[in-house]
Amino acid sequence: MKSLSYLNKYFLKYKWRFLLGILFIVASNYFGVQMPRYANQVVDDLVQGKIGSETTSLLLVAAKIGGIYILLNIGSGFFLFLTRQTIIVMSRLIEYDLKNEIYAQYQKLDFAFFKKNKTGDLMNRISEDVGQVRMYLGPGIMYTINLLALFAFVLYQMIAISPILTVYVLIPLPLMSFLIYKVSSKMNMLSTDVQREQSAMSTIVQETFSGIRVVKAYSRENEVHQNFNKSADNYLKKSMRLIIVNALFMPTIVFLIGLSTILTIYLGGLMTYDGAISYGNIVAFVLYVNKLTWPFASIGWVTSINQRAAASQTRINEFLKIEPTIVNPTNKPLELQGKIEFVNVSYTYENSGIEAIRGLNFTVEPGETLAVIGRTGSGKSTILHLLMRQVDPTEGQILIDGKDLKTINLNDFRNSSGIVPQDVFLFSDTIANNIRFGVKNDEVDQHDIEASARKAHVFDNIVSFPDKFETLLGERGVNLSGGQKQRISIARALIRKPKLLLLDDCLSAVDTETEEIILSNLKESSESQTTIIVSHRVSSLRNADKVIVIDQGKLMEKGTHDELIASGGLYADMYYKQLAEEN
Repeated sequence: MKSLSYLNKYFLKYKWRFLLGILFIVASNYFGVQMPRYANQVVDDLVQGKIGSETTSLLLVAAKIGGIYILLNIGSGFFLFLTRQTIIVMSRLIEYDLKNEIYAQYQKLDFAFFKKNKTGDLMNRISEDVGQVRMYLGPGIMYTINLLALFAFVLYQMIAISPILTVYVLIPLPLMSFLIYKVSSKMNMLSTDVQREQSAMSTIVQETFSGIRVVKAYSRENEVHQNFNKSADNYLKKSMRLIIVNALFMPTIVFLIGLSTILTIYLGGLMTYDGAISYGNIVAFVLYVNKLTWPFASIGWVTSINQRAAASQTRINEFLKIEPTIVNPTNKPLELQGKIEFVNVSYTYENSGIEAIRGLNFTVEPGETLAVIGRTGSGKSTILHLLMRQVDPTEGQILIDGKDLKTINLNDFRNSSGIVPQDVFLFSDTIANNIRFGVKNDEVDQHDIEASARKAHVFDNIVSFPDKFETLLGERGVNLSGGQKQRISIARALIRKPKLLLLDDCLSAVDTETEEIILSNLKESSESQTTIIVSHRVSSLRNADKVIVIDQGKLMEKGTHDELIASGGLYADMYYKQLAEEN
């Protein structure tokens, strides 16, 4: 349960709701334990003949007792309602805060974190795991406090009647506590296994839905279904083990409460012969014992809730305690000019050990366009990851306007940049909102959206749709062609009017004519904008001010397009091969 101590800060935040909830639980139970007292008195009065045998007299007593019981139940129910309005509502508020905290943590964590963790697992921790924690915060705590309050009241009333009988009646309780202690550790282990398997199942579902077109294209539905069934079977087996252990609680506790009732009747009956207690006392004792039945019977359920919550909170804490390796080092404002320098930069991927960049050196002056070309896997995209500081170099320095990238205001730097990634991502929103993503709504108007769409040469496609810019896109832009998605992604970067524009092989799905138009439009607006274009197509790079050729992470050639063609090296070889393919 140590992992749940993380939630103490939320109890402090909502301390007044929590304290009022405790007060209302105490009040509800106070009214509840008064009922057996009246039953005690009525039984004794009947036995002693204080209540007449006439029908009228019995009806009056019954009406009186019934009225008292109704009033006590109303009082108990009213405070129970207030309890739920404080403690259960508090649990919902903490659930809201915890989900926001986890989501904010996900936003803070860097590129490397998301490469190591699966999306389905991340989603499961913010949904299913938080749901389990909420059950602890609400019903778990409420029923635990209710048990303690009710037990205290009942114990006081029972001792007031007969301390000796109370001791005998409560003998089964230590045994009950021992069983709960022994079983709870087993439940904690099983709960952790169940949560892990649920994360694995969520990952399978998420990946299947995201790649459903590939699944259907290759007719792999049966194989995917089998994988899901295998995970679901594992989840079922682990859940059933937990349920079997949990199922032992209720019969055991009900049996022990029943044993207390039998002891009450048997021993109480013996004590009446000596005049130690009255018949009414026995009735009151039985009612008090039965009042403890549900609270003690709920211990198994509450223990299961708490153990599941502890397992879930442990998984949540794993992420909440992770510190991002890349953080903004300063809040000093940055006015980006656009000069980029790589000085002996090397980078090795931590998870695979692959050296993607080796001793790379190049310089881009403000307003220049640098083209980066190389074969697949040569390290081109890694250069952009390093430049946007999604990862830090293993060796060397990256200078921005003469300052180390690790020392400048990272937020301002990224806000002054626009990047079009190789893997285009569009949100399930309108085309207009996808283009304006990354800028505040009041910073741009419809004219700005249309202007960026024209520069990206996608305006005519958009206005041909029935809803034009208000066309709602499917998940990841599934209702657009590959070229349309790339061009909308380019428009999204251009609307920021960035000082630094990074294009990561983002014209691969458009024809050469469209590509030429887009590059020409970019050239017209790039006088005050530093542009880096990564591509494997030489046609995308002909108008660049500088071209560098990368192979296996090393700088092989650099110069202008004409200079590299004239040198007859690797660049020229790639150029003539691509030219021959086009012809």
